[in-house]
Amino acid sequence: MAVPKRKTSKARRDKRRASNIKMTAPAIVECPSCHEPMVIHRVCPNCGEYKGKEIISMEE
Repeated sequence: MAVPKRKTSKARRDKRRASNIKMTAPAIVECPSCHEPMVIHRVCPNCGEYKGKEIISMEE
């Protein structure tokens, strides 16, 4: 059975693991009610609505 001669360093181990991680920017869509840009699947920061329902009451 093969046994490693030296301990694998944290840097070498983490470099190998980092090859699978791919960072992507969050998807930006237009809010259907106020037409402002918002992150998909989140409450709109401008009007406070999500899927046509008021989740956060925004004072104007």
